[in-house]
Amino acid sequence: MGANTSQVSDLSDNPSLKALVGTESISENDPFWNQLISFTFISPTSSGDSKLLEEAVIPLAKTLIENNPRTGNFSALVRIFLGRTKELKISTECQDQLFIWQAHNALFMIRCLLKVFIREMSEEELHLQFSYQERAPGFRGGSEDLLEELLSNLVHLIVEVPLLDITYSILFEAVTTLLVFFSYQLFHKDILRDGIIYQHIMKGRCLCLTSRLVKTLLYNFIRQEKCPPATHIFEPKAEGGLLYGLASGVANTSSLPVEQPHTFQINFNSLYTALCEQQRSDQATLLLYTLLHQNANMRTYMLSRTDMDNLVLPILEILYHVEERNSHHVYMALIILLILTEDDAFNRSIHEVVLKNISWYTERSLTEISLGSLLILVVIRTIQFNMTRTRDKYLHTNCLAALANMSAQFRCLHQYAAQRIISLFALLSKKHNKVLEQATQSLRGRQGDNTALPDYAQDLNVIEEVIRMMLEIINSCLCNSLHHNPNLVYALLYKRELFEQFRTHPSFQDIMQNLDTVIGFFSQRLEQAGSDLSVERVQEVIMKGAQALPKNRLKTFPELKFKYVEEDQPEDFFIPYVWSLVFNSGVGLHWSPHGIELFSMDSG
Repeated sequence: MGANTSQVSDLSDNPSLKALVGTESISENDPFWNQLISFTFISPTSSGDSKLLEEAVIPLAKTLIENNPRTGNFSALVRIFLGRTKELKISTECQDQLFIWQAHNALFMIRCLLKVFIREMSEEELHLQFSYQERAPGFRGGSEDLLEELLSNLVHLIVEVPLLDITYSILFEAVTTLLVFFSYQLFHKDILRDGIIYQHIMKGRCLCLTSRLVKTLLYNFIRQEKCPPATHIFEPKAEGGLLYGLASGVANTSSLPVEQPHTFQINFNSLYTALCEQQRSDQATLLLYTLLHQNANMRTYMLSRTDMDNLVLPILEILYHVEERNSHHVYMALIILLILTEDDAFNRSIHEVVLKNISWYTERSLTEISLGSLLILVVIRTIQFNMTRTRDKYLHTNCLAALANMSAQFRCLHQYAAQRIISLFALLSKKHNKVLEQATQSLRGRQGDNTALPDYAQDLNVIEEVIRMMLEIINSCLCNSLHHNPNLVYALLYKRELFEQFRTHPSFQDIMQNLDTVIGFFSQRLEQAGSDLSVERVQEVIMKGAQALPKNRLKTFPELKFKYVEEDQPEDFFIPYVWSLVFNSGVGLHWSPHGIELFSMDSG
């Protein structure tokens, strides 16, 4: 870099870079700096390119680590960048591309060096690298913390400079540099809560910019602006760049930050649309979860929409392809459904939305189905997949909780949805009998030695809990909307023998009373209607019978309602998850798997 270097292979022999990392201090007034940051070098946009760049930077960075305590050249470079950014907004307004280009290049160099520094030293040692500037000739600064100054400057840059074609690269670099600063977390298994960088961001001068930073990043997400062509970024243009849509959010150019409450206004419609369009990615699903769970206003707005199918369908598609998704993505999708099903109006409205030809649902041809029935089909399919593969208790618990929340509002269930409910019960019944048989055989084979029985007892207990929940879901539907669900009654009658063994089971006797009543009532009606009945005739009998069955014949049970509650230490899950996403999909960033402690490579 420097003197128009444009190839990674040239870096090790570049005289300007050799001078930067060398043994001589360079005054901030020296023309050297202007030459150093005047280069054309396209930032890497893939992990592979980033790896090649870092391999070239490592020996230079290590030399600088050794010499910087005597030269202070790293701090001088930081100050050169800070000096450029003081007039960056004005440069943007004046379309001064040269000035922006040099500021970008300085920050790009800082980021590349920091990436190696952070891998090689502790936060305390990094802090020292910023403190050596007092030893450099020509130093003009005061006693302020240069590390905090840089962090604060990066946040200011992100929130104050509008995104045009000419500023895209420097804003991208600012966000990437913040990620690099935070990457200390990758190399620690425990969550870092007391680190220097964390304290500066969460409690220092950046705190007053929290709401503006979040707002800016959300607008970035909304717009999904593509990077302008690399060959055009720093070339003069006949017309201005495309404003990113942040004009209303740009703050005063005043150097003194004004304390603001951590709230802001944003276009909910635009955010909702972007969330719907981007839901197939882990990042968008995680953002949707965060907004639903932590922002009551956004949750209320989403639930008021009449086009919830645009949001729910991508979530269901994630679950349908469960075998292709990582477990965290599936988990977040399920939690979103659970949060949505806490709302009774949502549970009613999804049965009123009729969908046609769901192309990604390939098990059966669904020419027409309600969103509610499709949701039931996919959630139960997820439970069945979990039971045969991953056996994650939390996953099927959340699935069942969502179904339970919906059960009182089940309306006009599609025949496939009704069949799937009963088929899940059949699967549970089969597993229950298998574990019971294994426990019995083990007991007989050991002739009184029951050391293996506790495992069977635990398995049996889990299965019986799920069976109980399924019986309660079926019962809730029968008690609250029997006349709306002839297909469920039909499926129940068709597989009535499945329920026989649980009639006298002490764990299920109470809930089985209502099922026995319904099965007995409709069985009698069908017998009275004659033999060899067609499917249409059976359904007709069920429809008329549903209107005739007195509600007081069914025992009343407490309403099934489940609410999602985060764990006591949610960051223990979310921080490793977020960093695994950054590790795998960070554009232009690469970390070697060696030394990563926060998560295993399998979970990453």
